[in-house]
Amino acid sequence: MPRTILMGDPAHFSVRGGANPHTRNAFGIRKRVDADRARAQWHALARELVAHGAEVCVLPPDAHRTGLVYPANAGFLFPLEGGGEKIFYLSHLLPTRAAEIEVYRPFLRAMGYQTRDIAAPFEGEADFFPAGRFMIFTHGRVERQRFVARVGLPPWRRVYGFRSTIGALKELEAAARGRQILPLELTLEAHYHGDTVVCSFGPERQYLLAYMDGLAKASRARLEAEFGGNLIALGAGDAALYAANSFQSELNAILYLFMPRGVSAGLLAAVRERGVEPVLCDASEFLAKGGGSIKCMILDLGPRAGQPDAGAGFRAAHSYERLFGRSPA
Repeated sequence: MPRTILMGDPAHFSVRGGANPHTRNAFGIRKRVDADRARAQWHALARELVAHGAEVCVLPPDAHRTGLVYPANAGFLFPLEGGGEKIFYLSHLLPTRAAEIEVYRPFLRAMGYQTRDIAAPFEGEADFFPAGRFMIFTHGRVERQRFVARVGLPPWRRVYGFRSTIGALKELEAAARGRQILPLELTLEAHYHGDTVVCSFGPERQYLLAYMDGLAKASRARLEAEFGGNLIALGAGDAALYAANSFQSELNAILYLFMPRGVSAGLLAAVRERGVEPVLCDASEFLAKGGGSIKCMILDLGPRAGQPDAGAGFRAAHSYERLFGRSPA
């Protein structure tokens, strides 16, 4: 089914906190965003999603909360597919983005969802998402972000750490209500969220794109044991383009995988061999300056047909088509 998704208006997208390795240069200086280029890329992605049947709801911009353009960190909806009571679990974001939660909470409630909070450091469906019979949970060491001395030039480096701690596992087990969770440990700060390392796709999300070098040795072995031939290992070039930061949707019984422009022909062929059609989109400004690509800019709220009736009017009022028509503002 076509999906309902949430995206954040990019009008104020900029680097304020500089909290991941993509946001700063080698000297630790925050990068400057090409705002016009970023807005053009965001609108092109949103229009492509709408053209493929997605209901795109847009979170209003906030000049003081520029990270709202990456709503995948807001939390996760469970269950994402099927019936039953659906609850949105809000993240416990790092300090530079913590204020975003009080933007997401009322917006999601107005969309018709109940909300609850995760208490441990955790950043939403960027680190917790379905794959086959599992919910994959990616985690790493959460650090106090800081500069530390080193031998070399410049004579310091910045410690970034990761965003979700293994300490969130018990809360996620309670939220997932019996769904088996597969914990995986992240190792590369440039791939600080799991959705930059692993992407599930296919009719049952049974296939995985995976950058194995971004995972701890034991986690690689666990992933290989569970997914075997359904695993597509990403090379360094595709991984650097955040090929794993892709998003699947469906229209007229055809599955589409929205992928970053520039990924290799071999990877595109591997996706097509599994019955899924790639759709290439340029999100390079968001990756190069903000450390997020296609999936980071999308919060998945499941099939359109399963949305709460109570939020239908609100969703319509905040739809991309209502706000922007077919052209960017």
